[in-house]
Amino acid sequence: MKEKVFITREIPKVGIELLKKYFQVEVNKLNRDLTQFELLRKLKGVSAVVSMLSNRFDREFIRKLEGLKVISNYAVGYNNIDVSAATENGIIVTNTPGVLTDATADLTFALLLAAARRIPEGDRFVRAGKFKGWSPLLMLGYDVAGKTIGIVGAGRIGTAVAARAKGFAMKILYYSRKRSEVIEELGGRFVTLNKLLVSSDFISLNVPLNDGTRGMIGRREISLMKKSSILVNTARGEVVDEEALIESLSKNKIAAAGLDVYASEPKVNPKFMKLKNVVLAPHVGSGTYETRNKMAELAARNVIAALKGKHPPSVVNPEVMLKKKI
Repeated sequence: MKEKVFITREIPKVGIELLKKYFQVEVNKLNRDLTQFELLRKLKGVSAVVSMLSNRFDREFIRKLEGLKVISNYAVGYNNIDVSAATENGIIVTNTPGVLTDATADLTFALLLAAARRIPEGDRFVRAGKFKGWSPLLMLGYDVAGKTIGIVGAGRIGTAVAARAKGFAMKILYYSRKRSEVIEELGGRFVTLNKLLVSSDFISLNVPLNDGTRGMIGRREISLMKKSSILVNTARGEVVDEEALIESLSKNKIAAAGLDVYASEPKVNPKFMKLKNVVLAPHVGSGTYETRNKMAELAARNVIAALKGKHPPSVVNPEVMLKKKI
């Protein structure tokens, strides 16, 4: 009898069809996340789950799982999963790194440009019938080319952001736990976080969420930024103190922000809605047809490999593999 795989939200067909070649597959057809109770019930007798970032696998929940062998997260991040608890219970955790790098870096620059040139505000202005012709002081924004960008996090996405910044002839500063040869080959300079915040016209957050990055951009850090600086966050909402950011934006202590992620997703702080100088996107960093297809395929291949006793393409806790002698 085929092993069972449950997919917590509908993903592109390429991933579903790939899994169906080997397993009995069920997909949550509801256009919403399942509650923890519903999810636990669906995982009964299931060998692998393809999970979303919005599905919470904390220690208490993992302890209730019986027979689950694989959590294949449909995301590069996995802060929704207690990996140590999964490891203790012999559950393999995988993610989808690499395939969403370019899409997320593209969105970072889309938000950067939209905030700098006030694109959403201009769009609303035209649609409201307020555009009466060219004016020398109409919708003034900020140049991007030749400015200084500060990249916080020198992983795949941060590096891809640096490559795009190079195309805009920007001066590149970066801060990370480790130095990046690739970013430095692009002309980037490694600096302290304080130096980056003080010196940058644009600040791009590209770090994973962990104990070291949670709240790393708080009131003090924002106070170091230029009045003309623009903050872009495509990492995780919890990296930023949202109340401090809202206060700074409302008092024009910094120029603008572009956000794709929020601290309490799917809830968005309603104070953001009242601000003209913030561009809000609905967590679509990887939201292209090509990228979501690649993510679905990688998530499926992770499940197939793990359940077939092979090394998944991207495993988060390889120590489980060692214990299983795979």
